Amino acid sequence: MRAPAVALGLALLAGGCARGPVAPPPGVLVVSQEQQSSWVRNFNPLTTATAARWPTLAGVYEPLFVFNSVKGETVPWLATAREWRDANRVLRVTTRDSVRWSDGRGFSARDVAFTFGLIRRFPALDRRGVWGFLDGVAAVDARTVDFHFKRVFIPGADEIAPQQIVPEHVWSKVADPVTFANEQPVATGPFTEVRTFQAQVYELGPNPYYWRGRPKLEALRFPAYPGNDRANLALVFDEVDWAGNFVPAIGRVFVDRRPADHGYWFPLTGSSIFLYANTVRAPFGDARVRKALSMAIDRDLLVDVALYRYSRPADATGLSDAYASWRDSAAVAAGTWVRHDVAGAAALLDAAGCRRGADGIRVRPDGRRLRYEILTVSGWSDWVRAAQVIARGLHDAGIDATVRTYDFSAWFQKVQEGDFDLTLGWSFEGPTPYTFYQWLMASSTVKPVGTASMGNWHRYHSAAADAALAAFERAADPAEQHRLCAAMQRVFVADAPAIPLYPNPSWAEYNTSRVTGFPSAADPYADASPNKFDRGETLLVLTRLEPRRTVR
Repeated sequence: MRAPAVALGLALLAGGCARGPVAPPPGVLVVSQEQQSSWVRNFNPLTTATAARWPTLAGVYEPLFVFNSVKGETVPWLATAREWRDANRVLRVTTRDSVRWSDGRGFSARDVAFTFGLIRRFPALDRRGVWGFLDGVAAVDARTVDFHFKRVFIPGADEIAPQQIVPEHVWSKVADPVTFANEQPVATGPFTEVRTFQAQVYELGPNPYYWRGRPKLEALRFPAYPGNDRANLALVFDEVDWAGNFVPAIGRVFVDRRPADHGYWFPLTGSSIFLYANTVRAPFGDARVRKALSMAIDRDLLVDVALYRYSRPADATGLSDAYASWRDSAAVAAGTWVRHDVAGAAALLDAAGCRRGADGIRVRPDGRRLRYEILTVSGWSDWVRAAQVIARGLHDAGIDATVRTYDFSAWFQKVQEGDFDLTLGWSFEGPTPYTFYQWLMASSTVKPVGTASMGNWHRYHSAAADAALAAFERAADPAEQHRLCAAMQRVFVADAPAIPLYPNPSWAEYNTSRVTGFPSAADPYADASPNKFDRGETLLVLTRLEPRRTVR
């Protein structure tokens, strides 16, 4: 179950046959965050989060506020302050003075109002659904923006905060911002100059007008790696400085090779990983079937085989350690359906009318065999192995399950449009568990099959979940928010809308021989993973990294 490419690379290294890495020029940070066989030039920060090249969302463009998930605090960025007014129906945001776009033009509150107006006119850009609760956005003056709400919606402030802002003087001339590739970005972030863009590598240079001062790094470089194994080889052989990959046996494979420079930090604060069952396809609309699927999975084996024990089995709330203070003990205790129990799974499937046929494979009441593919991403070795463990467990319960891999883009399109029976997938996070459960259970996040959805890929909703979420939206008192979050957890545990597998480690590997300043367990100033970009957190890292004075 070891990653063969990494094992082969280590063997070559031991025999003295490995090629030497080509060192980048001083001050160039080499990053492995996306895994693609070749690059498509797209720096559109408003389109689907995975369509644009890293670090479009947090490095090229910037949000109003950055959420530091390690410290649990909101950091002012393009905005310096926010306050509720008019009985919590208006959020007033003060923008930062002396910020300039990378073409030298001044940034103002008008750009903020324009950006939100743009995503109102083009709903496909409204990834967080902000116009579901906003009534209007207006620039009061050059440094003040008022967000008018349709109703009291306290979590709305957390969804406005991470929105990337685009310049009005550029985007007002774009005919179709949904398909706009934005090949020459004009932005406020630390790295805005596209120095080179080729199929196998691209490079970003610094913004000459960056408001925090010129970045200490000279450039960011992004080689294309088609899969996790190839990306890990590049990391092991010192071709990469910063990565957010799954690395098997990281102590032996990576750290031990160069202990003074190779490091990692994997706190269990990443998104939770789920098995999603498409609830609009029979029999997955039946909670008994979903719970049976869960009980058929040996999570202890899964985290051992797929994750080298970097994580642990999830409890039935699905919450990661980022929400440890929110976890409800009663909900955890009630979630017995996350325990491995093949006999219990069989009993639930029998009760749902899915009985074993003569060949041991179960049959639905309409006569259709329970035969399904588990979708996952090719090259994501941890997910592929997890899916294999799941398929084995489902087979023991009488379900003919096989693993089907797709390139990321093809997989993501199928998942977003609801074109699947079973798939692995991640969850969505925010400063509170509200966002997590909203994208798992709220009717407001359900899109018709065939329509791309940011989340709620399994198309689930319930009245009880909507009631708890709606009450949370009006609650400004932290104690009341915790009580309502406990209610959300109990709804989730009662109905098993999705099947939590494990809290995902926040993957971060780094090589300090050329670049220093990475977060670590010893210096946890932010999350160290380059994958934490959607709420701007990688900006905290990119603006702190600097070249090592003496390259080792």
